[in-house]
Amino acid sequence: MTLAAILKTKGHDVAAMRATHTIAEAVARLAERGIGAIVVEDALGQVLGILSERDIVRALAVHGAATLTMTAGQLMTARPTTASPSVSVAEAMHIMTDGRFRHLPVMEGDKLIGIVSIGDVVKALLAQQAQDVDSLKAYVAGSM
Repeated sequence: MTLAAILKTKGHDVAAMRATHTIAEAVARLAERGIGAIVVEDALGQVLGILSERDIVRALAVHGAATLTMTAGQLMTARPTTASPSVSVAEAMHIMTDGRFRHLPVMEGDKLIGIVSIGDVVKALLAQQAQDVDSLKAYVAGSM
């Protein structure tokens, strides 16, 4: 299974904002959509970075309430790791685990086509394992 298969089911909608938007705006958008990260783009829609709840919490620990007036561009992880839609779910799991992040933008060339979370990847792996178990059960039952 590939990231393209996850996006086919999940959809290609990506929450994004400009680097000049405040953290208060980012927090509102994250809460409104029930998501853990937002892509930061320039005026042409090119990916500049990704801003996660973790980035915001770390800034709050250092800057306190002043964090809310900072911009997404100040706190985002610039040049985030990305993957192509042909990357396997297992490979995506390794990329995210090794990099210690939970959101992976999916790019086709220079175009952002979606984002997958660690939850999406785990769900896909569990579904694949369940399908494999069912296939093995059917094979064993058929060979008896």
